[in-house]
Amino acid sequence: MFAAEFQPAEVKGGRRSPRSAVSLDARIGGSGFDRTLCRVVDLSAHGARLQTYSDLKPGSTIWLTLPQIGPVAARIVWSEDFVAGCQFETPLTEEAFTLLVGGDELPSGAA
Repeated sequence: MFAAEFQPAEVKGGRRSPRSAVSLDARIGGSGFDRTLCRVVDLSAHGARLQTYSDLKPGSTIWLTLPQIGPVAARIVWSEDFVAGCQFETPLTEEAFTLLVGGDELPSGAA
């Protein structure tokens, strides 16, 4: 019989949480621009990648209104050609993340 201990390799610069491909209609609001539509194309508990109709400046803070969750404060980390990455000020709960990536209804107070 063969036995071995397994330990996953540590990846430097890796993500804090796994991302899931999604296609969610959302809204962006913040200082310096009116509410505008966007699409969330991937999502993790800590952030999202957005397709936008306006340029977002790295370092700016936005309110990202997610379906069934509501507004979430986020900071734009990078932006290029109407695609941007943002980091949530407060990570999504496991329940909220599951709901957005295809789970069931959100329990009250879980966002």
